Amino acid sequence: MNNDPLAYLGQGGQFPPSSRYQNTEIVELVTADGRTIAYLRRRFVPPPENFSTLQEHRVVEGERLDHLAAKYLGDPEQFWKICDANTAFVPSELTDTPGRTLRLTLPEGFPAPPSANA
Repeated sequence: MNNDPLAYLGQGGQFPPSSRYQNTEIVELVTADGRTIAYLRRRFVPPPENFSTLQEHRVVEGERLDHLAAKYLGDPEQFWKICDANTAFVPSELTDTPGRTLRLTLPEGFPAPPSANA
């Protein structure tokens, strides 16, 4: 058994750059009996105005968020970026309603290129 409390978090306490938790601080709690418990501080979803919209996608019946992430972002595990851009805490809600329009955005803090605003 590994005694390193961070070993199970990402790779030895590090999350890959593509992870939604990459910039989330890992902290430790030492219990009264001396055990160390590692945990992540809370991740706050950025406000939608922090994202520049590149395009929109209208949901059709049967679509899945991981498929949309693969199509638009090149990686199905990046579905959380679509969730953040659309302020969704329950990913499946984004594709439950056909006709819903989803924002596809740049990462937080990146301004849209001039062509995206035309």
